[in-house]
Amino acid sequence: MAGKNIQIDLNADIGESYGIYNLGDDEKIVEIITSANIATGFHAGDPNHMKRTVDLCEINDFGIGAHPAYPDKLGFGRRDMNLQTEEISNILTYQIGSLIGFTKRKKIQHVKPHGALYNSAAKDERIANAVVDTIMKFDPELIHVVLAGSIWEDIARYKKARVARECFADRAVNKDGSLVSRSMPNAVIDDLDEIIKRSKKMVIESKVVANDGTEINFVADSICVHGDNPKAILIASSLERSFLDEGIRILPLSKMENI
Repeated sequence: MAGKNIQIDLNADIGESYGIYNLGDDEKIVEIITSANIATGFHAGDPNHMKRTVDLCEINDFGIGAHPAYPDKLGFGRRDMNLQTEEISNILTYQIGSLIGFTKRKKIQHVKPHGALYNSAAKDERIANAVVDTIMKFDPELIHVVLAGSIWEDIARYKKARVARECFADRAVNKDGSLVSRSMPNAVIDDLDEIIKRSKKMVIESKVVANDGTEINFVADSICVHGDNPKAILIASSLERSFLDEGIRILPLSKMENI
């Protein structure tokens, strides 16, 4: 067993339904995860689904986070956009504020950008600075969920932000730690056994095997399961069981040490 001194947060992107269209089984996945990234209307979600998802999370009493994106519903927020720094700040502020408005305590645990905005912050200093500065200005107590080992993490730590390093259960990575583009083959891992094996390695050993076979350092505070994955419930429950079998504590970010 890995030992009880190891802790991990299990998060998922949820609240991505829109109008009459339902995406993901939020009611089931919230019974497993410890933190939720709720879509804030720009890539998915709408006010009605935001309210329902917040209520669902508050009933289950775990960490609520905003999941802001570029304004790109047609592309599900996965297409890059060349926005000015002020524009990035404004769309973040708008989306974070809109989600907080639906909470009872007018407070959330964290912010995790979505899709192309997330990937851009992980490799572009200007965008990373805009994201970090905006979140800290909004509320310095908010936890910044960042891609582990990225320049985004470095910038957030330099600015004394509260940081949670994120790794993905079902996404392949390049040797520099960046996510393999979804346009490339095998960017999304489907094999459940491989997902569990990789995730345990990241949590216990702080390492992952990149797509070129190189083993790299990859420290995780939180493991993400994509809520829109048809296997999301199976993946999340399998990870939960696997982590608990190893003696790993599963906690929301706000209850973890050193965050």
